[in-house]
Amino acid sequence: MIHRLILILSLIVISLRTVCGQNVTTDAAQTELYKEILMQDSIFFSAFNRCDTVAYRQYLTNDFEFYHDLGGLHYLDEEMQSMRELTQKKARIRRQLLKNTLEVHKLGDYGALEIGVHRFYHTNPGQSEHVSGTYKFIHVWQKKDNAWRISRIISYDHGKMNNN
Repeated sequence: MIHRLILILSLIVISLRTVCGQNVTTDAAQTELYKEILMQDSIFFSAFNRCDTVAYRQYLTNDFEFYHDLGGLHYLDEEMQSMRELTQKKARIRRQLLKNTLEVHKLGDYGALEIGVHRFYHTNPGQSEHVSGTYKFIHVWQKKDNAWRISRIISYDHGKMNNN
């Protein structure tokens, strides 16, 4: 009877160690992915905030698609044209990620899904910076040849925009 009890307890301990060990590995991988995407997001939007079209372009795939609830769908060429126009304006736009809203999920061997909320600030010539709005986004990140790039952006919940 005692041998049977020891055997059952041993099996339970081994099972728990296996299950917990797998969860720790999964949690560690998820944490690592989260940190990696957070860093990529920071670099990408640093280029956006500086209006650095060269660095910005490096983070977009050739088949890039941007879905916007007000502007509809546009592709890579239109996105880059929009960035070039932004650099020529005297007004500035700055994006800030609200980190407490960030979610990152693995997308199999393709890459990662980034979901969150970000705030944009607008500065017109001769005026101080003001909040233009807080919006939701989804980014589909592709990891190819050890480099992260965004293949799809969905930007939504633009009820009120204050760019003036």
